[in-house]
Amino acid sequence: MKSIIKILIVTIVLLILATLFFSMIKSKSNYTAVAIIENNEHLGKKLMETHCYACHNPTTSHENRLAPPMVAVKKHYKSVNTSKEEFVSALKKWVEAPSEKLSKMPGAVRKFGIMPYAPYKAEDIELIADYIFDNDIEQPEWFQEHYQQEHGKGMGKGKNKN
Repeated sequence: MKSIIKILIVTIVLLILATLFFSMIKSKSNYTAVAIIENNEHLGKKLMETHCYACHNPTTSHENRLAPPMVAVKKHYKSVNTSKEEFVSALKKWVEAPSEKLSKMPGAVRKFGIMPYAPYKAEDIELIADYIFDNDIEQPEWFQEHYQQEHGKGMGKGKNKN
């Protein structure tokens, strides 16, 4: 009789632990298990610096840019109401199939043209977008003034589609 009670108690405890474990896994977002490299730096940051900064580098002068800085991309793709999932999805769609229709930056498309397609892995795009969404992105010295001027003209977030 005592062994049956012990088995029953162990079984109940294991069921409770398993239920808690699986509910924790289920409730977490895909982006909470973020890859961190050795020096506690987000892998998305390293991927952004490696892949994106070839054209979106924050240290390139305003006159010599090939594309808008990543901080501008963030400001156009993320608003107060944008969820991380929406942000990641929008950036992923854009990178996987750049087109004028998908762009949220018509001024950048006019100035730089459509971003050339590059075959990045979906996981890499998600890590980069995850990093951008949650972190302050390095910005060029001239960016704040430029951003204020453009928004003062009503040109921000696709408002001026001439």
